[in-house]
Amino acid sequence: MRSVLVAVAAALALVPQSALSQRVGADEGDGSRLNAATFSGLELRNIGPAFMSGRIGDIVKDPTDPSTWYVAVASGNVWKTVNNGTTWMPIFDRYGSFSMGCIAIDPNNPNVLWLGTGENASQRSAGYGDGVY
Repeated sequence: MRSVLVAVAAALALVPQSALSQRVGADEGDGSRLNAATFSGLELRNIGPAFMSGRIGDIVKDPTDPSTWYVAVASGNVWKTVNNGTTWMPIFDRYGSFSMGCIAIDPNNPNVLWLGTGENASQRSAGYGDGVY
């Protein structure tokens, strides 16, 4: 539900103020720019690595670039975004462990990530780790 509200708020933020003062749902013939066609291209979509069964282990934000985030996912991989979460890319595909527990950015070098593998929340589907990368 929160995702829907965020999507609606974002859509309204893109609508010019003059259009917001007009009637919602008006016919296209009366000059209204805020009608069904205005929102026809909006649809719900899954963004980020939190698919069904996804468990987020940790999130860090780059202190030198606030639009860059790293997400350690307990059920698989480390994900990176460079545009505040609009798109994500996996960055831990070629290493031995799949389950991620925690992630930290080196305080002396923001280009270095420290990653603790494995889950710290024991449950029936907990993944094991194989150390620190």
